[in-house]
Amino acid sequence: MNKNNNCIFCNPINIIINGEYAYSRLDGFPVSEGHCLVIPKRHVNSIDELSDVELKDLYTVLHQTKILLIETYLPDGFNIGINEGEAAGQTIPHLHIHLIPRYEGDVVCPRGGVRGVIPNKKEY
Repeated sequence: MNKNNNCIFCNPINIIINGEYAYSRLDGFPVSEGHCLVIPKRHVNSIDELSDVELKDLYTVLHQTKILLIETYLPDGFNIGINEGEAAGQTIPHLHIHLIPRYEGDVVCPRGGVRGVIPNKKEY
């Protein structure tokens, strides 16, 4: 397994769901209650670097984590996304998926969801 000893995601803590090739944990800087990260165990920067088996396990851990969040926090929706590359806002060079529970009224107008990464393109 490719591991970077200096990478915080290669040294997992507070694991919620532990798969064979991926795990989930709470985000250290959550934007909502229950905000989790789903992270491959192998140190990769891009989703394109994962094998089919790793991708399947990553999705399985995402799905299991989502079910747990629904049971625990009762969210009204989710934003699920990946920041890949510095231009897209990736700050830790280890692939991770943000699983962000959303709650009715948490923002004035949620329309456009992830399109809000470029604020003037959110409305359509």
